[in-house]
Amino acid sequence: MNLDIFDIMLPAFAECLVLVGIHSYLGIHVIKRKVIFVDLSLAQIAALGTTVAFLFGIAPESMGAYWFSLGFTFIGAAIFSISRFRHEKIPQEAIIGLVYALAAAVAILVIDRAPQGAEHIKEILTGSILWVQWKTIGIAALIYILVGIFHFVFRDKFVLISNNPEKAYQSGVKVRMWDFWFYVTFGIVIAHSVKTAGVLLVFVFLVVPAVATIMLTDRLWLQLVLGWSMGTVVSIVGLLGSYFADLPSGPTVVATYGLALLLLALILYVARARNRQIAFRNLAFGIVVLIFTSSVFYGMVTIFRPGNQFEDPRAVFEQQSDNPANQSNELDLTNNSSKLLRKLEQTETTFERIEILKELVKVDEKEGIFRTIQFLESNEVPFLAEEAISILKEYAKTDFEYDSAKSPKENSEAVQKFYAWWRQKYN
Repeated sequence: MNLDIFDIMLPAFAECLVLVGIHSYLGIHVIKRKVIFVDLSLAQIAALGTTVAFLFGIAPESMGAYWFSLGFTFIGAAIFSISRFRHEKIPQEAIIGLVYALAAAVAILVIDRAPQGAEHIKEILTGSILWVQWKTIGIAALIYILVGIFHFVFRDKFVLISNNPEKAYQSGVKVRMWDFWFYVTFGIVIAHSVKTAGVLLVFVFLVVPAVATIMLTDRLWLQLVLGWSMGTVVSIVGLLGSYFADLPSGPTVVATYGLALLLLALILYVARARNRQIAFRNLAFGIVVLIFTSSVFYGMVTIFRPGNQFEDPRAVFEQQSDNPANQSNELDLTNNSSKLLRKLEQTETTFERIEILKELVKVDEKEGIFRTIQFLESNEVPFLAEEAISILKEYAKTDFEYDSAKSPKENSEAVQKFYAWWRQKYN
């Protein structure tokens, strides 16, 4: 494993460990309170706060956006604490689901009026954990430690309300007040987590370790140890998988968590079965049905798919380049470069420009890198700046201390260093 893997993946792995540490604990409370989707709902509310800030021109990675996100989260915490009743006719989960749907709908309406709306939605859902800064990790660790200390000091009340709310009411505990403080601290964690990990990964970090450990034991300390251990292993596997398969890190870790939970459930099903022979037979039958269904689906796709609808244009280009009957490879590359440059100039979507730049660098390294530096010089969207930096770093082997959280003006010195490096290398 080379040094580049550690350079790229170590900060993301450290952030995963920080997230696992606090979310595994909070997830146990969430499962026992039977408010499974409160994390997803609060994450969406936090994302709505960031979206509203973005509409007013506040960068998603800035402190202003964080306070917007935190303020919206506090409102959500108040709603969830007020909506809990001792004798409820409507389950609180229904209120939580409704708040999530409303927050998501309002976010879509707001983002429709914001520039680069599609890119912002993608960033909220998937996060940008691969580009997290060590400073961000340190701040997150400090915030989560303070939240952990608060929960440790008042653990008796939080644990009692989660495990036996009726007993808490009978003991005179002010359930609504402590619910509010639970959701406030929970919201602080969520507001910070969503910035780097995204809504989907935050939800999985909260729910999957808690579900897995509750299936294994009822002891809180052992649940925490197992949850942290599971999170560590899954984060390593997911991040390495995303690196070697060239996949988005956040969704890959989410999928790895899902696979780990499925494998654990199957193992426990067989291990705890009264008749293991029947359990193995049911498991084998399920695998056969899965293979058969997958084969049928693949066959239908093969039969009904139009000719070359899903053919990769890059593969077509490579095949044409290898064909002696076509023009020379050099001419093909020149033509393809010209087409990409025209497309780059015509498109108005910054996200599409990044994708075009990735292809341009492959067919015309000199021009592609120059255009990427130009993009970096004017781009205002932090996670797209990280995409551009990843392209340049592959060739320059350094980022010249470019900070995506800062404005292009603040990064002008780093950009000029990229230009100087480009002139030295290609001229």
